[in-house]
Amino acid sequence: MRSIHVIGIGAGDPDQLTLQAVRALRSTDVFFVLDKGEVKADLAGLRRHLLETHLPEGTYRVVEARDPERDRGAGGAAYSSAVGDWRSARAGLFERLIAEELGEDESGAFLVWGDPALYDSTLGVLEEVLERGSVSFAYDVVPGISSVSSLAARHRTGLNRVARPVQITTGRRLAEGFPADADDVVVMLDAQLAFRRYADQDIDIYWGAYLGTPDEILDSGPIAEAGPRIERLRTEARERKGWIMDTYLLRRNPGER
Repeated sequence: MRSIHVIGIGAGDPDQLTLQAVRALRSTDVFFVLDKGEVKADLAGLRRHLLETHLPEGTYRVVEARDPERDRGAGGAAYSSAVGDWRSARAGLFERLIAEELGEDESGAFLVWGDPALYDSTLGVLEEVLERGSVSFAYDVVPGISSVSSLAARHRTGLNRVARPVQITTGRRLAEGFPADADDVVVMLDAQLAFRRYADQDIDIYWGAYLGTPDEILDSGPIAEAGPRIERLRTEARERKGWIMDTYLLRRNPGER
């Protein structure tokens, strides 16, 4: 039976791969790489660099395919529907790639930024492919160093404080209100910079973009002071590269609750 590795590759630095991930890479015949267009071509380039760093030349194949477009303008109730449509389109693509590009006795792999269990669709998409029943395969999951772990390490801080929880959420959720029962909040997928609405509160921000890559940018401090800097850095970086991946930790003084 065909087999698939879903490999967490960290936030971008080839040195962040675990030994387990390297073993999985070395047991793979075909790597499936999704092309997100010319603007994000360096994402595919980073994956190729990772393979070249850890694998002998000529021991594997790379199959690239264009990632389906997603309606990123959908909001409210339409957001979940748009994500569902995109995941189904991805399932159709994965189904074709596995059926046409992977031999019955071969092993394939999808390389996932960070960790496959954190804000990534690959596992759900593969389950949908299996449910369709037209192609069969076994798969395993190799955890990776997430952007959240990398962010905390680069800022030399923990994610939570003594006897306190930490919550991981999205910018969309943060815009609806700061979580009532957590003072340490990690925010991902925030294109709208929702942290700006809390500039008048006693909250520190620890921010990072392109974590683990040569383009990495870091900033931190009270939102009132660091927020404008982060907004400027983010705008400049996005204009320069055409895309940005960033995340941040908000740390609230408990007295603000």
